[in-house]
Amino acid sequence: MNEQLNSVDAARLAVAALTAAGVRHVVVAPGSRSAPLAYALAEAEAAGAVRLHVRIDERVAGFTALGLAQGSQRPAAVLTTSGTAVGELLPAVMEANHAAVPVVVLSADRPDELRGSGANQTTNQVNLYGSHVRCALDVPASTDPSAFVARALAEALGASGPRGPVQLNLAFRDPLVPDAVAADTVLPDTVLPDTVLPDAVGPDAVGPDAVAADVRSHDRAPAGLPPAAATDTIPPLISQHDAATQVRATQDAAQHAAIPTSTARTVVVAGHGAGELAAVFAQHLGLPLLAEPSSNARFGPNAVAQYRLLLEHLGPDVERVVVFGRPTLSRPVAALLSRPEVQHALYLPGPVAWFEEGRRRERIITTLDELLRFAGQGEVGWLGRWQQASARADAALRSTLAESSSLNGLHVADAVWESTDGNLVLGSSNPIRDADLIASPGWHPLEVYANRGLAGIDGTISTATGIALATGIPTRLLLGDLTFLHDAGGLLLGPGEEEADLQIVVLNDAGGGIFGLLEHGEDGNLARHRPAVERLFGTPHTADLGLLARGYGVGHALVSSALDLDAELAKPIRGRSVIEVQADRSGLRALHASIKASIARVV
Repeated sequence: MNEQLNSVDAARLAVAALTAAGVRHVVVAPGSRSAPLAYALAEAEAAGAVRLHVRIDERVAGFTALGLAQGSQRPAAVLTTSGTAVGELLPAVMEANHAAVPVVVLSADRPDELRGSGANQTTNQVNLYGSHVRCALDVPASTDPSAFVARALAEALGASGPRGPVQLNLAFRDPLVPDAVAADTVLPDTVLPDTVLPDAVGPDAVGPDAVAADVRSHDRAPAGLPPAAATDTIPPLISQHDAATQVRATQDAAQHAAIPTSTARTVVVAGHGAGELAAVFAQHLGLPLLAEPSSNARFGPNAVAQYRLLLEHLGPDVERVVVFGRPTLSRPVAALLSRPEVQHALYLPGPVAWFEEGRRRERIITTLDELLRFAGQGEVGWLGRWQQASARADAALRSTLAESSSLNGLHVADAVWESTDGNLVLGSSNPIRDADLIASPGWHPLEVYANRGLAGIDGTISTATGIALATGIPTRLLLGDLTFLHDAGGLLLGPGEEEADLQIVVLNDAGGGIFGLLEHGEDGNLARHRPAVERLFGTPHTADLGLLARGYGVGHALVSSALDLDAELAKPIRGRSVIEVQADRSGLRALHASIKASIARVV
């Protein structure tokens, strides 16, 4: 390694390695110590090798990178300066960990001689994210970072387990500003188009043979570089087209597979990220499909819309459960999965990041053939019972809603789902649960996204922005008012920054409506603790969302009727806009109780 390598040249080598490994989007938060990388990224963007997105808030930057990685199906990077800026990324890193999203944290740092000396903005930021990153590599100042980048990208893409976030902590010495004479000395020779991704992200893709040898050989690795994994066997990230091709191939295989001769009262539970295969599997075997909105399997004749309320009536007859993806939304499904007399299987064709080995009770199945044998064909009349109950439940729910004189979350979720033919992002808390209760399997948006890794309300606007920017597809976001306020900084864009085609639908009930549906909202608890419940859980506010949106330069429309909402949703999504729907959460618990009772009567 060249011990005289200056900071700017080291940064250029790092950027060349990142772009060669398939990184096409980098979110940059401003700072001094990260300046070498910022300049190098600006040069790479001018050469067409990468797209930059500048955000002043590091938490916003982290979630924007998360959305960019989700939408592009590629690793996306986020750059911060040293100090508290690195800590601001922790929520996004945690979400990326549990959702297996390859986010690359580029944290700038002081050189070793300044660490522990009290130098400004200097702290111990190596391994700051602990178990939430696949690896954390400390890159010394004046070191060629290419091998470190190769190692980190390999881990982000699943070299040693599930894909997920990584940290590259890069130390830089002064001077931090490039020498104009050498401004293009080590830029990448080739500009890779967005549609091209190397077949494998390994050391050969990022530098000369000498650098590759540093990655392959444990005893020749640069100082601080952990032993390398078998990087030449890492599967590539697949494009959406390739993913669709794989799904179709799997569908064909399922359709031609022999239907098991055994019959059983089995249900298919499709949790977050299950994909189309869950719907195909259920239809192939004649089984009821209980699909969450972000499963992207909520379609077809086998999908049961009000499944979480029907489980109270039909759940006791279930003998077996096949799980695709990660179920997170409802207590009735959690109760079903905890019943000891029911056989459970979890389909896991590859490693996942959302649970630790041995911590779940389902039988783990890795092949479709074995899964088909476990599930069995649906017992005669089993699917029909669920379909009939679903039709009655849906009619009862909509009849009860029609009696409501004001808009509520279920009205809004229904309208948003039915009107979205592009991508849809669902915020945590009530909005995704409202969609789960009412979204019709007869219609499905192009793709449904949600931050279900840890299901926080933070960073939702920023995540949706990243998804919209990466896909180039008009995107609609449904969220609550507290979720909107939590990430209002995600609306801030500097002059010249690319604007996403993003429509934000905010259900504003002036607080946390979900807590009224939980045990906090029970009559007995409210009788004893009403003021505390409203202050500590309801968290009321008087924020003017219209003024807030307009202050960020974002259009705003306030609607109070279903007709007005439908009219706003029918408008083309161009640029950013906010639709605010004002609602009253005081009657929410009674409404849900009425829906439950009406469904019980007809089922």
